[in-house]
Amino acid sequence: MMSKKCKYAIKALIVLAKSYGQGNLLTADIAASQNIPKKFLEQILLVLKRAGFVGSQAGYGGGYFLLKEPATVTVADIHRLFDGAIALVPCVAVDFYQKCADCDDEVTCTMRREFMKIKEETRHVMKMTSLKSFLED
Repeated sequence: MMSKKCKYAIKALIVLAKSYGQGNLLTADIAASQNIPKKFLEQILLVLKRAGFVGSQAGYGGGYFLLKEPATVTVADIHRLFDGAIALVPCVAVDFYQKCADCDDEVTCTMRREFMKIKEETRHVMKMTSLKSFLED
């Protein structure tokens, strides 16, 4: 299941994508429009900024803005940043791989084989779903 932090990050990024290239948005405005606690959103935006998805400007007219084209930021990118592996079981994860303690042979494990398919399909859909996807009717 996607964490609340990841969900809020996607919601905030959608708002920023709507105003891409049109200026900065205040954290308070994003938080209010998406029912996200402001302090929680500030933490999320800092993670997104460190990861290079958003930029910020201080002072009058300041706020946050999307650094990348909305079509290039995918749900997979954001999910990995906040929630880690897309895989449902650790033995099919790429970056977060762990051998299952109760598995005798990964090569013949039918659960691993099927969960690998699920992971690949999920990853494909998440990579094909960009911020731009959320803006389209």
